[in-house]
Amino acid sequence: MSVLEPPYIAANGAAYLQWKQYNSLLAQKAVQQLKKGVWVYFILLIFEGALRKWVLPGLATPLLIIRDPVALWLLVKAWQRGLLPANLHLIGMTLIGFLGICTAILVGHGDIAVALFGARILLIHFPLTFVIGRIFDRNDVIKLGRVTLWLLIPITVLVTLQFYSPQSAWVNRGVGGNMEGSGFSGALDYFRPSGTFSFTNGNSLLYCFGSCFIFYFWLNPKQINRLVLIGATVCLLAVIPLSISRSLLFSIIVVFLFALIGTSQNSKYTSKMLMAAFGMLVALAVLSQTAFFQKASEAFTVRFESATENEGGLKGVLGGRYLGGMITALVESPGIPYWGYGLGMGTNVGSMLLTGSTSFLIAEGEWGRVIGELGLLMGLGVIYIRLSFCMQLLRYCYRRMCSGELLPWILLSFSLLSIPQGQWAQPTSLGFSTLIGGLTLASLTNRGREETV
Repeated sequence: MSVLEPPYIAANGAAYLQWKQYNSLLAQKAVQQLKKGVWVYFILLIFEGALRKWVLPGLATPLLIIRDPVALWLLVKAWQRGLLPANLHLIGMTLIGFLGICTAILVGHGDIAVALFGARILLIHFPLTFVIGRIFDRNDVIKLGRVTLWLLIPITVLVTLQFYSPQSAWVNRGVGGNMEGSGFSGALDYFRPSGTFSFTNGNSLLYCFGSCFIFYFWLNPKQINRLVLIGATVCLLAVIPLSISRSLLFSIIVVFLFALIGTSQNSKYTSKMLMAAFGMLVALAVLSQTAFFQKASEAFTVRFESATENEGGLKGVLGGRYLGGMITALVESPGIPYWGYGLGMGTNVGSMLLTGSTSFLIAEGEWGRVIGELGLLMGLGVIYIRLSFCMQLLRYCYRRMCSGELLPWILLSFSLLSIPQGQWAQPTSLGFSTLIGGLTLASLTNRGREETV
């Protein structure tokens, strides 16, 4: 920790220089320590479910918030080092978080444990986004991207085993060692695998997150081992049908469109994008000849068609899943108490503490949950902060794209999918939203240039 400049050192030139160098070294060590903390947060995000299912099933409940102490430690240390930036987004969310605790206890559900669990979303994880953006830089983001691609390969093997194994198999063990399995209903007697996560949504989030780096590295292939890039690309294509997840398919399409827009603005990337598209087509053609891919594709197709038909076609899927949740939340808000039902009540943990079972006590959609917990005024405040933050990211990332830097722009695609109305009540979704927001900010820091949001 740096110290105040002693008067006698200020009067001595040589001693002053040594003092400055010493404090600079301390600052560098502190930042490196904080960076390690972010890496721990990332690793725990990927393997939290594995700990709860296979390694320490008896501690499944406390492990649900295993990343919270790490996030809190990062916030405290960053604040001590002056690395917790003060901005309107952070100040606004903090004020709403503390006020939300008070209203939840005084006029809401009245359970302080539930209120604190809900408040940690606004007071710990959202601020961590800005800490990651401050202590990481572009090189750190690229390093994390490389590790992500390495991880996709063994995780895809695990997902394949889960897909073709019965729910009673060890690889499909549920949280807390539940023998009923962790898979979620899919199609043709196949279940959606959960990978290393507690629930199946983790797979979709991980591979969408990884797809950002896959497209980026195809446009900048010298920054990664080519075999790893090819292997991760094949895994991405293979996991789409294996996941039986329409959300993953739509998300990857969004990331691809952002990469396509970026290359259209920078002609030097055109040939690389064509090469990447050709490579993916070849990989897809090879995969389509394998029995495991064909069976998975059949299950995915049946699930896609039946679910889409039930939701009124593709237009209904896109409108209902993204825009519909927003509209429904605003339409139904007049019946909600002015101060809401209380922070945390819309989470599964809050439901368990209040009723003894997990259910959607308020709303399944994110905006409906936020407004239901906090009321119309504070709920819309949280939504506005999330949207405003995304709009500023959009502006800065677009500038970088126009100047030829595509990393922020491609990461922005996942940020826009997860930050505005990602399911923050669910710990895995909250973790990916926090991480991608911070990494998108960090990717803007390059060679001394920095955009401040």
